[in-house]
Amino acid sequence: MMAPLAPLVRDASLVWLASGVVGVSFGAIAVTGGLPVWVPVVMSLVVYAGSAQFSAVGVLLAGGGPIAAAATGLLLNTRTAAFSLGVADSLGKGRLARFLGAHLVTDETVAFALAQPDPDRRRAAFWISGLGLFAVWNAGVLAGALAGTALGDTGRYGLDAAFPAVLVALVLPALHEDPAVRRCALLGAAIALAVTPAVPAGVPVLLALAGLALYGRRERAA
Repeated sequence: MMAPLAPLVRDASLVWLASGVVGVSFGAIAVTGGLPVWVPVVMSLVVYAGSAQFSAVGVLLAGGGPIAAAATGLLLNTRTAAFSLGVADSLGKGRLARFLGAHLVTDETVAFALAQPDPDRRRAAFWISGLGLFAVWNAGVLAGALAGTALGDTGRYGLDAAFPAVLVALVLPALHEDPAVRRCALLGAAIALAVTPAVPAGVPVLLALAGLALYGRRERAA
């Protein structure tokens, strides 16, 4: 039976709102830093990865070349390979569905899908959140890029706090229900906090996946 769509759209809209706000920030930062409008717009359509895009643009604005920027983005995006395993069944069985679904795999879509209680709701949640997020993110980036310097210093608005706040709200149910998941999350958070001062933005999230070692140990012990 298909999951009711209205509650999923309502819940996903919070993620879309945060995505749009951060997308405006990204577009404005890229253009005010000296990049042409088309760069953040095309990057958002083709790459579609918030932290990787911010880091790649940071490399470009700091004087790095396109190869260094691409390598940075690829490094940060490797975490989605692990995330995609959790939602593989939600993408569908056809090649086109899997291809499009793979492009929509983000921290937010995976967290939103895995927070659902059954396969039907997970599938519906993934596609609703993923398609909406893609549309709103790209619209926000375009708006921010066109606004250019009109927004001024985007950092003073605290826009970077929007996504973390939404992700915390999405994962709280899983942390409440499963003590093993809670232990993994605590270890991952500790690792991320410890390495944050020493590594580029986005890498702490990747290293936090080491917290899953506790879950694997529990499964072997069982």
